[in-house]
Amino acid sequence: MASVSLQRRKNLSTQQALALLREMDEADSDGGEVSFVQQATDTSSEESENETEQEPNMPPRKRPRGTGKPSQNHTAKDGTVWVEEDIGMPSAEANRSCFTAQAGPTESAKRKVTSVLQSFLCLLDVGMLQTIRECTVHQARRTEPDWNLAVHELMAFISILFVRAIMCPVGAIVDCWSESFLVPLIKETMPRDRFISIMQHLRFDDRDTRAERVKTDKFAAISDIWTRFNENCAKSFTPGEHMTIDEQLFPTKVCCPFTQYIATKPDKFGIKFWMATDLDTKYVCSASPYLGKDPSRQKGERLAENVVMKLMEPFLDDGRNVTTDNFFTSLSLSHRLLQRKTTLLGTVNKVRRELPQLAKDTAKREVFSTSVLRSGSVSLTIYAPKKNKTVCVLSSMHQDVTIGDGRKRKPNTITDYNHMEVCECVYNFTPVLQCFLMCAIQAYRKKHILMTLSLCFYSVV
Repeated sequence: MASVSLQRRKNLSTQQALALLREMDEADSDGGEVSFVQQATDTSSEESENETEQEPNMPPRKRPRGTGKPSQNHTAKDGTVWVEEDIGMPSAEANRSCFTAQAGPTESAKRKVTSVLQSFLCLLDVGMLQTIRECTVHQARRTEPDWNLAVHELMAFISILFVRAIMCPVGAIVDCWSESFLVPLIKETMPRDRFISIMQHLRFDDRDTRAERVKTDKFAAISDIWTRFNENCAKSFTPGEHMTIDEQLFPTKVCCPFTQYIATKPDKFGIKFWMATDLDTKYVCSASPYLGKDPSRQKGERLAENVVMKLMEPFLDDGRNVTTDNFFTSLSLSHRLLQRKTTLLGTVNKVRRELPQLAKDTAKREVFSTSVLRSGSVSLTIYAPKKNKTVCVLSSMHQDVTIGDGRKRKPNTITDYNHMEVCECVYNFTPVLQCFLMCAIQAYRKKHILMTLSLCFYSVV
């Protein structure tokens, strides 16, 4: 009976056949020896033959959404493999981290801010003012023994810099007291001669110990105050989900080792600062000057990656996105940021070795056309805004790339980048939070380098 049952049920799997044979007792057996291995082999063979017979009748396998074209691989010079992806198709490997921090003024800042003055002291605290006052008085008494400066007078001096930067940023600062460019608020705050006297003697460090410190710190003249100011900026405000990193050239022609000449800037000469700002409030979260070669940078590490990781260090691991231009953006940087739960969006320079040849060919590309490549969790959008020109945008933030409805058919990676790259507009006003306006460095000592720092802020509301 068992053998008859097995012959009738040819569709039994190997496991089902073995289970059925084990359930048989001696009454069902014909007395012969049962071979489980042979039965399993026969059943498996029958099952394989049955599957072979059914394969021609099976429906064809579904293709992924999109154009239906087979995916093409593109290999870059450094060996990076990019897979061509259909537009609008979500990627299973895309990053899906969520923003976990609470954006806005920190709890400690909220407790301190009871007035406009207190909000100003969150960034430039009383300890910093005392240090500046002591260093300034010490320098002034070298030539004027009776010279003195009170803290409230120093704050009035800084407030004049603040007002002048808002109302008349062009021209010499002494013009604010002239009849032609008079600013009544400035004239009522402090006489012009007193303002000039404070400006001439203004110091941010002890001159007697500067020679020793400058051997290891090129920014020694204001390094201590600058570091404390950066710390206060980070402690007073938590940036939102989107941040921007870019460079800012503060104009000056002072002769010092780190003065830069950038022909593409309106002011050709100046001191370059790297700045990390919050997208929504334009708040400067962190900034550092470019002082030339950094001995602390590891050998083989790119300058751009080192700058981004240092500026973003206090704000990593919270699911943020950082937007950069083609000087900073690279595939290796996006991988380093993803390890710290941070995504990257930015334009890419076409000379990067990680880009495939498809991203560099512009001659045969149709105007307003878009191609999407992916390498792991990072996508590369190649968009042609005009004939013989392409723009490459690297993103680890977007799960898919979609095309807009406008005439130029811009992909969402391009429109998002245009919206988030705002570091050139850090001086904009916002109703929620306003940040410091600028850090101007000037020289006021004959034949020698003397750096003075004018910190001008907008108060935290």
